[in-house]
Amino acid sequence: MGRVSGKVAFITGVARGQGRSHAVRLAEEGADIIGVDICEQIDTVPYPLASTEDLEETVRLVEKTGRRMVAIQADVRDTTALEAAVMNGVGQLGRLDIVVANACNINGFGPAWTLTEQQWDDMLAVGLTGVWKTIKATVPTLLTQNEGGSVILISSTAGIAAEVNVAHYVAAKSGVSGLMRALSAELAPHSIRVNSVHPTNVRTPMLENDAIAELFSGGREGARFSDPDVTKAFKDLSSMPVPYVESVDVSNAVLYLASDEARYVTGAMQIVDLGALSVYKIPHQS
Repeated sequence: MGRVSGKVAFITGVARGQGRSHAVRLAEEGADIIGVDICEQIDTVPYPLASTEDLEETVRLVEKTGRRMVAIQADVRDTTALEAAVMNGVGQLGRLDIVVANACNINGFGPAWTLTEQQWDDMLAVGLTGVWKTIKATVPTLLTQNEGGSVILISSTAGIAAEVNVAHYVAAKSGVSGLMRALSAELAPHSIRVNSVHPTNVRTPMLENDAIAELFSGGREGARFSDPDVTKAFKDLSSMPVPYVESVDVSNAVLYLASDEARYVTGAMQIVDLGALSVYKIPHQS
């Protein structure tokens, strides 16, 4: 018997990275999955976003565990598409128990006043408003079922502490933290638990790309993620001698919050940060 056997989880940003990891980890413990991903590029994002092939691979990995998955291409900025995905998934899998609002990206770096309006708008639309729209699309089903549930919002250490050169990301993730607290109070009378997870840097395509490498090298053109100075910059952010966590480390926190082991945990911030919050500092570009 798995820790979430018989449950159904709705996960955004599921095609790769953390979202795929969350889907596979929950499936390994018995959950069926409804997963959505945009599978298209957003103009301001400086690295390739997931593809339909990535989404198909997530389905394959989930089904390899013996569980079912309904995968739908949908943008978290589109409430109608999210509501249709929930209806489709619940229609096929029968219910909804777990919501993981995971979809996010990073779309540029620099002091707050140098970010473009489009960078700001896109960041908040996906990273904060998209989380609220995910809630808007899923919570009515949980309320109708009247059997409780677990809602997990993926925030960041940036949702707790200041980080420079990414003010739009900090604003989005801080908003997610506040949204979690408000939702936990509103939904507690319905036995729906709402918590957030706050990872440090996670080795996913959002981190492992040339734009991030240039930032963490201090602005050196041509920097690569595997360069020793980039790795050292990641390590310098943490108390533990590790540069970043893996997606499964975040997924294990998601699994705990989704399971009955956390049946009385709500309104909590689950931190997975290598001790980073005691020393965290994003390097300035030269």
